[in-house]
Amino acid sequence: MTTPNKNNQLITEKSPYLLQHATNPVDWYPWGEAAFDKAKREGKPIFLSIGYSTCHWCHVMAHESFEDEEVAALLNKHYVAIKVDREERPDVDAVYIKVCQMMEGHGGWPLTIFMTPDQVPFYAGTYFPKQSKYGRPGLIEALQQLYLKYTNDPKHITEVTNSVERALAKTVSSKSKQRLNNDFVHQAFQQLGRIFDFNYGGFGSAPKFPMPQNSLFLLRHYYFTDKTAALKMVELTLQSMASGGIYDQIGFGFSRYSTDEKWLVPHFEKMLYDNALLLTVFTEAYQLTDHPLYKKICEEVITFIEREMTSREDAFYSAIDADSEGEEGKYYVWEEEEIFDILGNSVGEIFAEVYDITPYGNFEGKNIPNSIKVSLGKILNDKNLLQQLETAREQLLEEREKRVYPHVDDKILTAWNSMMIAALAKASKVFQNENYTGMAEKAMNFIERNLIKQNRLKARYRDGEAKYNAYLDDYAYLIIAYLELYETTFSLYYLSQAKNFSEQMIDLFWDEQDGGFFFSGKDSEELISRDKEIYDGATPSGNSVAAVALVRLGSLTGEMQFLERVETMYNTFYDDINRQASAAPYFMQSLQLTENPTKEVVVVGKRNDPARIKLLKKLQTTFMPNVSVLVTERSEDLITIAPFAAEYRQLEDKTTVYVCENFSCQQPTTDIDKAIEKIIEK
Repeated sequence: MTTPNKNNQLITEKSPYLLQHATNPVDWYPWGEAAFDKAKREGKPIFLSIGYSTCHWCHVMAHESFEDEEVAALLNKHYVAIKVDREERPDVDAVYIKVCQMMEGHGGWPLTIFMTPDQVPFYAGTYFPKQSKYGRPGLIEALQQLYLKYTNDPKHITEVTNSVERALAKTVSSKSKQRLNNDFVHQAFQQLGRIFDFNYGGFGSAPKFPMPQNSLFLLRHYYFTDKTAALKMVELTLQSMASGGIYDQIGFGFSRYSTDEKWLVPHFEKMLYDNALLLTVFTEAYQLTDHPLYKKICEEVITFIEREMTSREDAFYSAIDADSEGEEGKYYVWEEEEIFDILGNSVGEIFAEVYDITPYGNFEGKNIPNSIKVSLGKILNDKNLLQQLETAREQLLEEREKRVYPHVDDKILTAWNSMMIAALAKASKVFQNENYTGMAEKAMNFIERNLIKQNRLKARYRDGEAKYNAYLDDYAYLIIAYLELYETTFSLYYLSQAKNFSEQMIDLFWDEQDGGFFFSGKDSEELISRDKEIYDGATPSGNSVAAVALVRLGSLTGEMQFLERVETMYNTFYDDINRQASAAPYFMQSLQLTENPTKEVVVVGKRNDPARIKLLKKLQTTFMPNVSVLVTERSEDLITIAPFAAEYRQLEDKTTVYVCENFSCQQPTTDIDKAIEKIIEK
């Protein structure tokens, strides 16, 4: 038997997830040549386990099996065991989750792969209990049987691995002769309508995920088509989530998903990317509707991010665990008696009525504060009630902070930080709040200082170390962040950076043969398959985000090379989108921009000119996804970044506005009110 608590090969890693397993009796290796060489040398199969540090079922499997001497003895004797943090190595995860989906019809984490020393799987699954139960094979049984199969029936193993390689080859999109068009935007809308929950908002049934990319698409669909159903779907979803337990009513921030259709009982884990994308959705919903709830939620989410997910170096942590003291949600739930002890009877009764606090609870005998049963209008329109509830909330938060805080995954991921930077920049623009700009710029400064090495963007920073060549997602989200910062500050530096990183992205990831972007760069480690994904998952796919970024950049700079790449993508991903348009809602945004009329606005005027300030405030606070705005004090400054606008001069020493539609420009004007009217009209 293996000696307990002896460090394994993970002890020198930086990943919080790998370090959680560094004292397991399993002789874990990180992904790398040392593990593969050992497997080849000893003729052993590889046991690959992929997860992340805030994954509840990863914790369960770790406790049941990877901390267990019997399981460790089997693994150490017959396998080479490899642990991968999917958030550090999304390239590895993308390949093997696809294999699991092909073999099992579903995928998830913990992801469990049995594979050859050449990294080709012959069996895949997710969570395995130690012994067979829940209708699932036990890990001990699987380890024994699959080892026997591997050693006694190599012909079968070869047949399986060959079929896996053939299947993976077919998943990489190739160019179609047909081109995507606006019809697919309408298909996506219809498909989303068929799975929309018209009672509680959201899509599908329990477990129910926020799916912010659906709402981002629907807001634009409403803007371009005036279909009120699209806006109603978004509003019902946002209001239901905001009043549910999926939203932390005491400390703010959204959890990963709801276990029920009403958004009441969350999986309590909080992810940076969910909160970034939802912050963007609520901000844009406020732009369109002026609904005070949406602004309130935006302010609260930013407060939460600043308080609990911002590092001392001004970057953003990845996630907060669902578990505290070994119990899911323990940090977040309340007994009725606690509420009354803290708030007193009078305020306690008011709080309990609004937030569904009862002696019996709504979650395993405890209470998850929520206002599902209460009219939002009643709360928002009663200033005295709002003030009482806010004071009570602050008291409860102060008391809650005395509890044992959940584990925080404190690694800094370029992609997820870029999402939050973009969200903060958009919020700062819409709410005209310079503090949000400051948060966004500080985080971007962190990336520029710490995550670019020898002119190559890196994917992860932790404990002084930047590691792993950045993936497509990192580049695409970073470009969006630069574009949002540009549209907030109108600093040409940010636009120039967006252009520079777009050119790098094309050089590193573009598929010259069939179009579209590979997930990993041409200078990255070669895996058994080079993934090229268009469908959105928990986050929008890299190709979706890249397409939107290139359309926006092309509109701002007038450089056709960026728009031409997107045109090619409309052929590359035709078959995928034709199968299920609603599976790529973020990608639909690029079609919404290229298939509808767009406006390019060039503003030449002094920074402190009241006319310029008035114009830009109106443009920044109005929802107009089809409008690109270039701003400069001197048009010659645009020569290198947007040559088409370099000749546009200021007239009569006044702020001058040039309005172009699809790069055909009208006569300039110094009449700001007329310019605003012309720009805003559809």
